[in-house]
Amino acid sequence: MFDVDTLLTSFGLLGICAIIFMETGVLIGFIFPGDTLLFTAGIMAHNEPPIAPLWALLVVIPAAAAAGDQVGYLLGRRVGRRILSAKAVGWMGPDAVQRTNEFFARYGPVTVLFARFVGVVRTLTPLTAGIAHMNHRLFTVYSIIGSILWGAGFVLLGYMVGEIPIVQEFLHVFILAGMLTVLLPLGLKLGAATYRYMLVKKKAATKKTREYQRRHIDRHSAHPRSAAARQRAVSAADKAAHSSPRQDT
Repeated sequence: MFDVDTLLTSFGLLGICAIIFMETGVLIGFIFPGDTLLFTAGIMAHNEPPIAPLWALLVVIPAAAAAGDQVGYLLGRRVGRRILSAKAVGWMGPDAVQRTNEFFARYGPVTVLFARFVGVVRTLTPLTAGIAHMNHRLFTVYSIIGSILWGAGFVLLGYMVGEIPIVQEFLHVFILAGMLTVLLPLGLKLGAATYRYMLVKKKAATKKTREYQRRHIDRHSAHPRSAAARQRAVSAADKAAHSSPRQDT
């Protein structure tokens, strides 16, 4: 028979860490509600069997977050500007890069610390820091502090909520609710991101078609025969326009 516990525990600590790493390591964090995921993981630490021991969640999750930041930073230093191409911006949404740049302009390097708590900004912050060639040691310090505060903080919050008697009594219900709050936004964000990506592709295809048509027309208009034919057509139209009034009289 289908067992909810088996489904949830099979996701495992490695699965959670992979998602947390990919948030900043491979720039797909904008589709994952990491805050809710960690909160749910904290609640699931009360499950039987638990998704993982609490100490493991508190150690491994911040480590995965900090490792993802390092990869994102290195990507930014090496190929950051190419990543922020029209297709990438269209996939993430045009406001994502702008918001991240505004955070850096306003708060400077400390952005790396609290960006963990601001949705899509945490996805692009390591990349932006790498593009700007931010001091790597300073970046690492802020990244580690932010990863601990964010990763351990949300897990502990979920764990404390899981100790509430009514939550323990209906633990399965709360876990399922938590998983739904992860999966539903994920589906919506994937749909929205796919729609934006298709719009970008459509605009690019339309632009390419128009450029081809313009070059094709210019090439034919430069041909002597085409120019002569166009001149004859204009002359015939002028002659018809001048002769029509005399016919009416």
